[in-house]
Parts: sequence; C-alpha cells; structure tokens
Amino acid sequence: MGRRSTAPGARRLAAVAVGCVLLAGCGGGYEPAGPFRELPQGQPPEVAPPPEGNSAPAPGTPGSPGGQDDQDGDPNVVATDLAVPTGLVVLPDGTAVVGERDTGRLMKVFPDRSPATELMTLPGIDTGGDGGLLGLAISPTFTEDGLFYAYVSTATDNRVVRFPLGGTPNPVLTGIPHGAEHNGGGLLFGADGTLFVGTGDVGDPALAADQTSLAGKVLAVDVFGQPVGPSPVLSSGHRDVTALCTDGVGPVFATDAPDQLDAVSPGERRQREEPITSIAAPDAGLAGCAVSGPYVFLGALDGKRVHVVELDGTRTPVGEPEPFLQDVYGRLRTVVLGSDGALWITTSNEDGVGTPAEDDDRVIRILPPAGGASSPL
Repeated sequence: MGRRSTAPGARRLAAVAVGCVLLAGCGGGYEPAGPFRELPQGQPPEVAPPPEGNSAPAPGTPGSPGGQDDQDGDPNVVATDLAVPTGLVVLPDGTAVVGERDTGRLMKVFPDRSPATELMTLPGIDTGGDGGLLGLAISPTFTEDGLFYAYVSTATDNRVVRFPLGGTPNPVLTGIPHGAEHNGGGLLFGADGTLFVGTGDVGDPALAADQTSLAGKVLAVDVFGQPVGPSPVLSSGHRDVTALCTDGVGPVFATDAPDQLDAVSPGERRQREEPITSIAAPDAGLAGCAVSGPYVFLGALDGKRVHVVELDGTRTPVGEPEPFLQDVYGRLRTVVLGSDGALWITTSNEDGVGTPAEDDDRVIRILPPAGGASSPL
C-alpha cells in the first residue's frame, strides 16, 4: 500500500445543532464578484419555509422500522418520485437541494418530509451515456452569496458552472472530456475554499495518465476555476471519480468507480496510489461518499447498500467494510453527512438498471450505525 498520511482520530459522530439561516433571496440584489455576471431570468420559484422552530426534526435511526406498513409511510424517506437524484447538498437551514441527473432539475427537500419543491432547471444538459447533472456543491460563502456549483455534461464537454437560484449558470471550469461512459462528477469544497473536481477517463485510460488532459483526474481550482498551484491536476490515473468527501481535516477521499476508494492529499500532486480499499464486483458500483472521523460511508449502486469502512491512523481499513441499508432501498448513489450527524442518501432505481418501486426515486435521511456496525432494518 502506498505512502499514507494521518487520518482523523475522532471515533464518534458529533451531533451538532442545525443552523437556522434561511436560504436568502434568489433573484434581485445579487452582485457577483469577478468576471461572472448574473443574467436575470425573472422571479425564482417560491420555496417553503424551514420546519417550525427553525430546527430539523430528528433523523430516523438505523433500528427504526423502514417498512411501508406505517400509516405515515417510511419515516426515513424524506422525498419520493424523483428522477435519478444524483448531486445533493445540505443547506445551512437543515434542508437539502438535490439535482436530478437526467432532467437537470433542482429540487428542495425537507427533513420534515414536506413535499419536495422544484427550484429551477439547469439548461443545456446532455444526458448521453452516464452524463447529465452529476454533482452539486455550495459556495464556501453561501450565506452571503447564495451560489451553487454544479458539475454538468453538455453536448461538447463536462464542465463546472455556478449560479444563484433562478439565475443563469456561468462557466467556472470547461473542457473536461465528455464521453459515452466514465464522465466523473465529483464536486467538493475543502475547508480552505479549494474546489476539488473529480473527473472520469471517458473510457480512455490514456487520457487519465495524460497530464495535459482534465480526464481521469482529481482537480484543485479556486472559485473562479483557476488552478490552485502550478496545475489544476492534483491526482491523475483515475478511472471514474464519481464522488469526493472529506471531514475538512484529513485527506480528500474519492470513489473511483466501480470498485475503489482512493485518498488524495491536498497540496501533493501525484499519480493515483494503491486504493485504500476495493469492493468486490457484486457489491460495488461506488457512487457516493461521506466521511466522519475514522468512518467512510460509500453508496453502492450494484451492492444496493452503504459500505461502512473504518480506517486506522494510517488510513488502513480495520476489518472488512460493513453493510448498512443492504437491500432495503435498492441502488444507493449519493451519500452526504449533514451537520446534525444524519446521512442523506439518494436512490438510483430509475436509472434504467434498477427495479423501481412505486415511489422511486427517493431521498433518505437516517443516522448512521453507531460505531460503524451495521444493523439490518
């Protein structure tokens, strides 16, 4: 296994009170910095207020019933009837915004299970192959500027764009190769404001090794898309970086689909190392990740579960990955950790591969298993 740096040492999830900041005005009053300019598109759609008391209700627990026999349905499901929800971000007010891969729609999702609200549709999305609206992030200064960042496929490239709700997407980083497969889509802001972008090799491993290509890489840029350092390339040689995650202290973890978890150390530019761990093919299809302390949570499409990977201080796995939510909700894609310790997870049963239930696709909000141990629902 390659050279490793110290992983975070905390071993318990911290439950932090959810902030009460409301999603600020989406239209008038926005004054962008830098070369990007908002193009007015009329009034943005209205959104529902946050839950009463400005605090999110407690998420479901791993042992809570997930069946459909309850009068009120599954308490862990906060949104239903979505179309391949892929990117997801949790907002400061405890609500979430999820992007639909194939439609380009952004939907606001509420922890109290209020009906999801359509916010806007990103134009110009090309859904060929496994492309579309693939990743979402919010600005490091979101409470001041209200800006969203998205990784999208167009007819000519994959790119990162930014926009306020209701505004026109403006390019941040363009020219990422776009193909019929392996289009990547990982998007993550680091604690210092660096924007990490995970891309795919579009089916051509030679592009992943080529330092002049943006394909098959983890890139590091600023909010304007300019390289952080001499080159935007932080790590190369990847197959398909579908998700990125960090706890803000340790390394950036990358799911390199279909089966590997990699670690990238910000500031160190190198060829991709030996993976942290690999998941056997029947249980793989890695498509999402979240990290808390020594635990990394990996959404698995083919495995129809979340893999819980525990790491020691040298980033070496402790035992085998433990399954969580196995065969409960079908194909699981995006996994995001909220500030209250809850996992937000999207299903991907409407992607043409899965077997959708009547209310698919769904967004799930649930506490992770204590200590990383799984407990069947």
